[in-house]
Amino acid sequence: MLDDSVAYVDGPWRHRTIGAAGARFHVAELGDGPLVLFLHGFPQFWWAWRAQLTAVADAGYRAVAADLRGYGASDKPPRGYDLITLAQDAAGLVRALGAADAVVVGHGVGGLVGWTAAVHHPDRVRALAAVAAPHPSRMGRTLVSMGPGARHLLRAQLPVLPEHRLLADGCVRVGDLLREWSGPGWPDEETEKRYRLAFSIPKVSHCSLEYHRWIFRSRWRLDGARYNARMRRPVRVPVLQLHGTEDRACPPHGARASQGMVAGPYRWKGIPGAGHFPHEERPEEVSRALVEWLGGVAAVER
Repeated sequence: MLDDSVAYVDGPWRHRTIGAAGARFHVAELGDGPLVLFLHGFPQFWWAWRAQLTAVADAGYRAVAADLRGYGASDKPPRGYDLITLAQDAAGLVRALGAADAVVVGHGVGGLVGWTAAVHHPDRVRALAAVAAPHPSRMGRTLVSMGPGARHLLRAQLPVLPEHRLLADGCVRVGDLLREWSGPGWPDEETEKRYRLAFSIPKVSHCSLEYHRWIFRSRWRLDGARYNARMRRPVRVPVLQLHGTEDRACPPHGARASQGMVAGPYRWKGIPGAGHFPHEERPEEVSRALVEWLGGVAAVER
């Protein structure tokens, strides 16, 4: 097992530890201007946004990528892996970074956090870009598909065994998941090694699976019923959905149904040939789409 120093990847960004919502979060920050907050997905950490950090900063924004609760060099408490608490984390980070609000960009579970924050903390979310992330109310379509994402979610419900499987043989399963969920030709050897090392940090395997356990089990619990009722409120901020056309983990047709939950300006952008990680599989195309969209939403008076 390694310590969390492997999350401090060198680059043009600055690493900081930020206190927010009663926890400490590791962030990588680059640029000046309106705040754009990036939230990674599974099985990754802040480094997933390295291409977008530089592109967005070069375009005149303050780009900040955070390690979510339980990942990378952020705190790994025993509780708090429900989407409501995670949305509080995101809203708290916005304030702790000294901004009134931010454009939130989230991938996978980070996108679910973004959708939740847009409903629960609308004053903190100026706009939302959801990458490979359907609205939580449309997640059922992904489960019904019984694709690799749904199968992983179901297997994660077992106690202990999924954690051991992720950690076995130097976290080789993490690399398997990246290849299984992506389009052909990704990840390269260096990228796979980076994510496998990050998953070797103590507690990350368990904490990451706690997200998936809450997402699934809350469907039959009172806290989940309250969450679902609240999430039926329409999202009123501008939304961009970026989605790989070859995403088998979260099929595009189910994700696109999220438009019905958006009352604000909405845009869908398919990324041809990309799977579940379009921001890494096709980084230049995703960065271009994001920067173009930001020009219309990041500096508009609310």
